[in-house]
Amino acid sequence: MKTIIIETSVDLPVEKVWNLWTDPQHIIHWNYAVDDWHCPKAENDLRVGGKLKARMEAKDGSVGFDFEGTYDEVIPNERMAYTLEDGRKVSVVFKNNGATTKVIEAFDTEDINPVEMQRSGWQAILNNFKKYAEKLEAKEKLHFEIVINAKPENVFETMLADKTFRKWTHIFNPTSHFKGSWEKGAKILFIGNDEQGNKGGMVSRIRENIPNRFISIEHLGIIEDGREITSGPKVESWAGGLENYSFTEQNGDTLLSVNLEFNSGSMDEQMVSFFSNTWPQALNTLKEICEQ
Repeated sequence: MKTIIIETSVDLPVEKVWNLWTDPQHIIHWNYAVDDWHCPKAENDLRVGGKLKARMEAKDGSVGFDFEGTYDEVIPNERMAYTLEDGRKVSVVFKNNGATTKVIEAFDTEDINPVEMQRSGWQAILNNFKKYAEKLEAKEKLHFEIVINAKPENVFETMLADKTFRKWTHIFNPTSHFKGSWEKGAKILFIGNDEQGNKGGMVSRIRENIPNRFISIEHLGIIEDGREITSGPKVESWAGGLENYSFTEQNGDTLLSVNLEFNSGSMDEQMVSFFSNTWPQALNTLKEICEQ
């Protein structure tokens, strides 16, 4: 057994780096070494004795494994250490350099794969984290909210139901509708026809669904002339964009907050103007439906 040390420097303050490293909602977006693998599920009980769990598998489902460790040390924004199920040790140190953070990771090797293969694999994941963290911070963001005189469960159900979804999203496109499931991890298509009748829209997945509280939609690509496109230059600006919906009860009413996050440079002035005009109208329409 040999201990390997790898490192990277992230152009973000240590508090943000720590959060992106430890929050399962972020872990699933960077915790893989190559593009044909992914991390569909993660859990993190961030305390001494708590467990870090992550599912690592090929996107085609052909192979996968569970990564699990038990925390031996947790010092927020500074250091963590944990022991893997086979007894190997892992530690991660976060060095605060103001606007940047150095992440230094040490891990014990296993006896199955060559040491250099293990080093390159762990380093690839660390590089992927840096790329994800810095790209996420560069996202352009829009925020909208409205108070609806109805309980969160009523607003949640009305917003997602097929019939009423078509009504409140009519503002964006008269033929707006969805195909797919709102279950966590499910693929979902948001579809509408342009003035020439061509079918377009977004290819997305449900990143999180906490009933009556929170929905997160991650955009994966676009629909163009009825074809799903999830790779290539046409989708680079959209892939990874998020729509987050929060439902907060306020004395029997619901504060519905909408946060949109898109990759830097993906939204021009015309698109910002379009969303700034249409989102308030769409939320007012949803409010009217819920309050009927």
